Amino acid sequence: MVFFYNFAKNSQKVSEFNISIQPTKNPKIIKFVANTFLVQGESFEFKNIDEAKSSPLAQQLFYLPFVKTVYISQNFVALERFDIVEWEAVQEEVANSITTYLNAGNPIISDRQTAKKIAVSIYAESTPNPEALKFVANIPLVDGLFEFKNKKEAIPISPLAQSLFDFPFVKEVFISSNYVSIAKVATITWQEVVMELREFLKEYLEAGLPILTDEALNNMASHTSKDKMTPKNTLTDLEKEIVSILDEYVKPAVAGDGGHIAFESFDVESQTVRVLLQGACSGCPSSTVTLKNGIETMLKQMLPGKVSSVEAINA
Repeated sequence: MVFFYNFAKNSQKVSEFNISIQPTKNPKIIKFVANTFLVQGESFEFKNIDEAKSSPLAQQLFYLPFVKTVYISQNFVALERFDIVEWEAVQEEVANSITTYLNAGNPIISDRQTAKKIAVSIYAESTPNPEALKFVANIPLVDGLFEFKNKKEAIPISPLAQSLFDFPFVKEVFISSNYVSIAKVATITWQEVVMELREFLKEYLEAGLPILTDEALNNMASHTSKDKMTPKNTLTDLEKEIVSILDEYVKPAVAGDGGHIAFESFDVESQTVRVLLQGACSGCPSSTVTLKNGIETMLKQMLPGKVSSVEAINA
């Protein structure tokens, strides 16, 4: 089956694209993730071929009878399917076709003036850490987790974080999914700066400015969550159970508070679980209470006699 017309045979090949397949929580939507950015600081949604006139890539995808919606954002294309097919039957061929299309030098967005951008909105959420706020966008920002303690760390990875550190009151920046958690210095109140940060983020994203660099994608293992500190294939059965509980019951709640938690190690003799805290959870005054009254209690109940305590390391 041939999915795409090769209508730009003379286009210059500018880079070598590789596409990987990434499922989502919605079984009807799948992501085709590239090894470089397709668009920077922009997100596009197309519901039919007429809406996709500004995107030759999206138009070609709508020739597939099972494609319902096309999303293009940062380094991925996400497709929503109709029920006439399962992704397992077609996803490899779609991925190969997208790779061929991109490596032929064909355009992704040809007319940004008429392209239907998703309007950007930003709202601020409080977190358990009084020195950190979570700024939530209505568009995806990044895949993965990116934490920066200072401007020097941000320079090669995230132009957005680098710009945020130009505000003298910004202490730390954590970017994940569709939000940015910002930790401030204690001498400034949120009332003094929250609107300024909210407007800055809105204008930055609406201007289509980059969130991450290609280096961030190429070195994601070094700059994202430290979940990979302990390879899963080296975990014991008990450690895998602990990781599974953290992933299912703890991570969603922590992400809702603008942070992240990752399994770091387990000491068999003391039955102590060590976890890594990032984002708004890092340095949060209530994190100790949460660990003891929440996570520790849960692990003790779900793994009776196997876990005695939980300790945290701040990233």
